[in-house]
This record gives sequence, C-alpha cells and structure tokens, in this order.
Amino acid sequence: MDPLHLDPGPGIPHGLVIPGADLNEQFARSSGPGGQGVNTTDSKVQLSIDLATTSALTDAQRRRALRNLGPRLTGTVLQVQASGQRSQLRNRGEARRRLAALLREALAPPPPPRRATRPTRGSVRRRLAEKRRRSDLKATRRRPDRSGD
Repeated sequence: MDPLHLDPGPGIPHGLVIPGADLNEQFARSSGPGGQGVNTTDSKVQLSIDLATTSALTDAQRRRALRNLGPRLTGTVLQVQASGQRSQLRNRGEARRRLAALLREALAPPPPPRRATRPTRGSVRRRLAEKRRRSDLKATRRRPDRSGD
C-alpha cells in the first residue's frame, strides 16, 4: 500500500508521511449507489491506523492526536469509512483524504488564548446614544398620559 502524505501545516511543520505498513485497509460490500453491481463488488473501504504504534508520529504528536481524537478512537485505532462512490478506487482515495484531514486537525495546536479587552470610550458613547435614541422612539408610541385633566 502507498504511504499517506500530509502537507506541512500547524502541528506538522515539515509535513508527515505515514508508511503504508502502518495503514490497514479493508473492503466490504457497500450499501451506496451502484445498481446491481453493489451486490457483487466490495467497494466500501475501511481505512485504519493504530496511533499508539505508528512510527510516523513523534511522542508529542501521538499524545495530542490521542487526546484530540479520543471520542473517535476504538482503543488507539482511528478508522474511517468511504462508500459514497461506485468505484473502489475512488472510495480508497476518499478514505485517505478523510484520514489525512482528521490527522491534520488533531495534530494542530490549540489556538492562543483570547486576551480580554475593554470597549473603547467611543464605542461605549455610541452604544448609549443608540439606546437613548431607541428609548425616545419607543416613548412616542405610548398612549398619552391622561392624568393632567
């Protein structure tokens, strides 16, 4: 099986190559489109990787991936399926794209924490002026006060 290449990005500055030996690919009958052929061809693809034993990840990347993908994992195995296409070859490509996208997202570092800021004096003044204008507009909709009679 061909290795899986991930382009450089956040968390993987030099890119990542997952050896084909670390990937496990299985085929099954698909329930998707295909007409009569759907009953005879194994077009569904199940692609999996054991994150605990793969040689492609560093220890820090492995910890981050296991933490971020926790709910999707079965033990330490990440599995994706593709059965949307009629062709096994297209489903193989789609499964590889999905696995790469999941790994790229899981290996990205968390965003920096937001620094709280105060509203500017001008924005506070504009907000209060708009509230006064709105209040005056709504006051004109009320019934006139009859207590002066």
